[in-house]
Amino acid sequence: MSPVSGPHLSPAELRKLLGVSIKALRLYERYGLLSPQRSASGWRVYSPEQVARLHQVLALKALGLSLTRIADLLRGSSLGEILEVQERALLEERARLTGALKLVRKARHRLNAGEELSLEALVNLGRETARTSKFSDTELEAIFKPIINRHFSRVERSVLDQRAYDQAEVSKQWNILMTEAKRLSKLDDPASKEAVELARRWKALIDLFTDGDPQMLSRAGAVWKDALADPAVAARLPLNAEIFAFIGRAMTAAGL
Repeated sequence: MSPVSGPHLSPAELRKLLGVSIKALRLYERYGLLSPQRSASGWRVYSPEQVARLHQVLALKALGLSLTRIADLLRGSSLGEILEVQERALLEERARLTGALKLVRKARHRLNAGEELSLEALVNLGRETARTSKFSDTELEAIFKPIINRHFSRVERSVLDQRAYDQAEVSKQWNILMTEAKRLSKLDDPASKEAVELARRWKALIDLFTDGDPQMLSRAGAVWKDALADPAVAARLPLNAEIFAFIGRAMTAAGL
């Protein structure tokens, strides 16, 4: 590619202007959302057209859309279709929160009436309220860090930390996928169009972490297996073994 000229911005300038990290820019490029050019010295630079496109990406992200959805939209998909998926996810989340709120109020009512809550009731309450909440990076790290340390060496963890992706964005995408997985698993149709699409998006996020390395994939699977096998940890997870089994069947249906 020939050197560029004119008012092009460097990644550092975009970071200062729009608050977008260099990691995030690399991630957007990986998803095909941005196509930077190269300066005479070989550095990435962004034309006014690319800066305008970045504004579009950031605006759509503010709506809560995943990068996969944004890529679809910018390729000509209907915004209405994408917002419909988001609406379903939000309605599902609202239903879960409403159910959890009812459980909490019922438990408080029983306590105020002088009744005691059984251990089983407390466990169920904790499980249901935990699974209605979106997990932050801090919460997920607290759950998985000890398990990851058992399966990945210090060098491997250092390599993973250097992967070019926006952790906040990836966490948001996982929360969306987990919400959809819970809803679709109840329908129990892993070969449906929605389930197959979910499986493909799920695999794409896994590949972002493992970079397609089979050994890394195997160890990542072992991390989740260990987490689900520990009752104390499993009760805090947003997914259970049944939902994972459904995702596995959906991946088979998708040919993954």
